[in-house]
Amino acid sequence: MTEPTLSLRGLTVEIPTRHGLLRPVDKVSYDIAPGEILGVVGESGAGKSMAGNAVIGLLNRPARIAGGEVWLNGTRIDQLGREPMRKLRGKQIGMVFQDPLTSLNPLLTVGDQISETILEHLPLSRAQARERAIAALDEVGIPAAKDRVDSYPHAFSGGMRQRVVIALALCAEPSLIIADEPTTALDVSVQAQIIALLKRLCRDRGTAVMLVTHDMGVIAEAADRVAVMYAGRLAEIGPVADVLGAPRHPYTVGLMGSTPGASRGQRRLTQIPGAMPRLGALPQGCAFHPRCPRRGLNCDVDPAPGLEADGDRSACWFPVSDSEQVPA
Repeated sequence: MTEPTLSLRGLTVEIPTRHGLLRPVDKVSYDIAPGEILGVVGESGAGKSMAGNAVIGLLNRPARIAGGEVWLNGTRIDQLGREPMRKLRGKQIGMVFQDPLTSLNPLLTVGDQISETILEHLPLSRAQARERAIAALDEVGIPAAKDRVDSYPHAFSGGMRQRVVIALALCAEPSLIIADEPTTALDVSVQAQIIALLKRLCRDRGTAVMLVTHDMGVIAEAADRVAVMYAGRLAEIGPVADVLGAPRHPYTVGLMGSTPGASRGQRRLTQIPGAMPRLGALPQGCAFHPRCPRRGLNCDVDPAPGLEADGDRSACWFPVSDSEQVPA
């Protein structure tokens, strides 16, 4: 089998506070293969972005990786120091943030920002870096890239700025892209263009993508596999067609039932009762059991069985069976 580009093995992130220890990411394990897009989905506060920040080394203190391992192309990176991680960012891991206007420097042209990344990680001259920046802008669909390379971020529309950010993330040819809500601030037609662009570039380059989102429509359109997170833990993981078509975990069933177009056979959208618990007040046992319609004797006593990195199953004591699935 092909070695995964990214492998998380029991990743745990902790935040010490005056009131106790918080775990926004708790023993999360999954792999992303070369050229694969893994969608990471869940409500706000599920731990999606925190896991991505842990991988790229952008955790704000006092948050820290307290357990588990992060492997990139066969090398363990969670124990690297500040300087080795700085050299790794951009070269081996690229990042696409949610709001391109705040992630781009308004005082520098887009060409200078892309060239700076290229010069930092590749042995090229300034002239060569500029030519490569123009090529990167052209590849992501910026019209008249040779003329726009000297423009400032405010001169681009929202969709064009996001294309610039994608060019910036890919310009040093990283093997992994972490895309954190890359389409949230865009209208629907531009969202579709950005998703198609990400899919094309990653297939052509063999780049692995960790796509963080709360939009099940984006997951269905862009991802190959999906990991559903709840309260810092993996609830379900598997191929998109399996998880979205026949969800096993009650939380995934609730997400699908509350999504327009995915609530099969229902005249009304369903609502998951209650809210995600605060990290400092997680219930005993399965974190979802106070909101779960299938909770049983074990649910409020012991956490549900964990998920293996390569397992396509749900972390639930009473998963939804094939016979209970609603026909499409």
